[in-house]
Amino acid sequence: MSSHDLLTERLNEKGYLLLDGGLATELERRGFDVNDPLWSARVLLEEPHAIEALHFDYLQAGADCLITSSYQASFAGFAKRGLSREEAIAVMKRSYAVAFRGRAMHLIRSGIRGAECRPVIAASIGPYGATLHDGSEYRGDYGLSREELIDFHHERMEALAETDADLFACETIPSLLEAEALGELLAEVARPPAWVCFSCKDGRHLCHGEPIREAAALLDGVAAVVAIGVNCTAPRHLESLIGEIRAATEKPIVVYPNSGETWDAKRRCWVGTSDPGEFARAAERWFQAGARIIGGCCRTGPEHIAALHERLGRSKV
Repeated sequence: MSSHDLLTERLNEKGYLLLDGGLATELERRGFDVNDPLWSARVLLEEPHAIEALHFDYLQAGADCLITSSYQASFAGFAKRGLSREEAIAVMKRSYAVAFRGRAMHLIRSGIRGAECRPVIAASIGPYGATLHDGSEYRGDYGLSREELIDFHHERMEALAETDADLFACETIPSLLEAEALGELLAEVARPPAWVCFSCKDGRHLCHGEPIREAAALLDGVAAVVAIGVNCTAPRHLESLIGEIRAATEKPIVVYPNSGETWDAKRRCWVGTSDPGEFARAAERWFQAGARIIGGCCRTGPEHIAALHERLGRSKV
């Protein structure tokens, strides 16, 4: 079965696909230091067992899909740590391996047998701006050409395509230009299909300012893009953004926003509420608006996914 067929089958069976929650922020909550240019990739490099355990916890909470810890992994970032190209590729592939082991542990613990029941693994492809470690993924003002962005993403995709990941999760894309680069790359080279999710500043626009409807229309014509959506965005914008995406495409819509808290740069702390029950009630509205692949991003954890699992299960019924 192809990855595209697998996604379609899972959505037809259950009516939705439940993603996992935040990675780096949850690792930080568990005591791991991610205050580093590599962010969560630092833990992947130094303490991969912690990520394996978190993957397991998300599946036990009810997730149907794991997203790997390769979001901020880059050749340039690893080179600054003294890793050769071959060593960097090995660490990128490790992101799939720890997800695979977390899934295997879950299947054994849960007594699940048969490939048709196994959770999906999506290999994370973060935006170029994430590697700069300066918040550029929420602005998109890189100063790079489309060709330079294609070259950057091509290298990492080639490494992760050598794993058995079911999909690519192209995440937190802030600009139409980077979407164009990803669309061109995914259309031209044989690799797993992908979903593409954008970071947005309001209910209609990408962080860089372009209408999300325009971005969704662009990717609607790329066969290798099997779902389109939003992540790492304030949940209050989701219902509007879902409507804008649906106006441009019939492809499944993916949403995994932040918890609802905001980062106070001066105080260097998160402020606001992160109540799992409130998050799950909001997710029910996202489902009713048309989203079918749903999870959480920054500051969400296994308790949020457990709440989603319970709430969306009732919504489906």
